[in-house]
Amino acid sequence: MSWVLASTSPRRKELLAQAGFSDAGFYFKQVAPDIDESHIAGESAADFVLRLAKEKAAAGLALCTEIDDAKVLGSDTIVVLGEQILGKPVDRQDAQAILASLSGQTHQVMTAVAVTDGTTTLTRLCQTAVTFCELSAQTIDAYIDTQEPMDKAGAYGIQGLGGCFVQAITGSYSAVVGLPLVETRELLIEMNLIK
Repeated sequence: MSWVLASTSPRRKELLAQAGFSDAGFYFKQVAPDIDESHIAGESAADFVLRLAKEKAAAGLALCTEIDDAKVLGSDTIVVLGEQILGKPVDRQDAQAILASLSGQTHQVMTAVAVTDGTTTLTRLCQTAVTFCELSAQTIDAYIDTQEPMDKAGAYGIQGLGGCFVQAITGSYSAVVGLPLVETRELLIEMNLIK
């Protein structure tokens, strides 16, 4: 077994399993890469998310020294409103501010995927436009009470209760969840991991 997902996200695990469905022997293990996810001043949102995906893949590869010919997938998702990158909320007040800023607006979700074997690194960037309906303060507070927003970029999960706020989506739904299926399959095929 040489295939590794550099993420402990249950959502990415499920999506990667879907991406490899056509190969009966497709199996992977998960590792938890530890990288500095700080934004570098002047770095564009696209460059930022691509860098994090590549760094996660490289960190995952470094954790797999016992695996011969390891190929590691790293991915990262960010939410961008205008020029502002909205990360995971640091506390309840931050979650309230993020969700209030998304209310009635269209934002971009950028998900980058990187696959590396230590010699070759391939990447894809997927951008999806997501439009939120208007959210009342009461709705925002009730949503935060569920704890769902607290570990998610942009303070919502489209595949969970946060999907109630999504009025329109243009692009890849699975990328907003955490891993774009079409682009991930392209990378797996290019790296000869599936046919």
